[in-house]
Amino acid sequence: MFGKEAIKLIHELDQCEEIKPFNEAIFQQVLEEINSLYEQNSKDVSTITETNTAPRNSVIVRHFAMNRNKRCLLTYLYHRLRRLRQIRWELGSILPSEITANLVSAESHWFQAYSKSLATYMRSIGEDGLNIMNDVHPPKSLYIEVRCVQDYGKFEFDDGQIVNLKENTYHLLPRSQCEALIRQGVLEHVSS
Repeated sequence: MFGKEAIKLIHELDQCEEIKPFNEAIFQQVLEEINSLYEQNSKDVSTITETNTAPRNSVIVRHFAMNRNKRCLLTYLYHRLRRLRQIRWELGSILPSEITANLVSAESHWFQAYSKSLATYMRSIGEDGLNIMNDVHPPKSLYIEVRCVQDYGKFEFDDGQIVNLKENTYHLLPRSQCEALIRQGVLEHVSS
């Protein structure tokens, strides 16, 4: 039956949210099926005449099967790239080794090009650039309460304010200024 292998690729996408190893074997089988259907259609199209219209229906069915296979292959590739794009926004420009091992070279090149384009764009905004990865979701307030997890010493903010960050002290600080320290593990966001 046409399209059986292509459907397997789509089901593979539904099984889990992580990026599995690229299924090269099934991908190639689907491409071979498309080529086979195309060759059969090429032969049958040349035999269709005004008096002999019998092969017309089989040409149409094979044409729809080819288009369905193509859509399945494109969907498989598109969803893998969407997941890569999502990972770039969540984890940054360096992929973990368990994800890198599951990519083909074209996907790795795409990820590098995407990261480069994103970095170029962020550098082009404003005088010093703007890191659009910081506030993916709009903040509820400009200031957040944080607890200092370790002794850090004095920290100077952009407006010249200096705060002494000692272990187990609580501060109300501008969100944009302390997000990097939260990611580094120096500060911990205190939920209200």
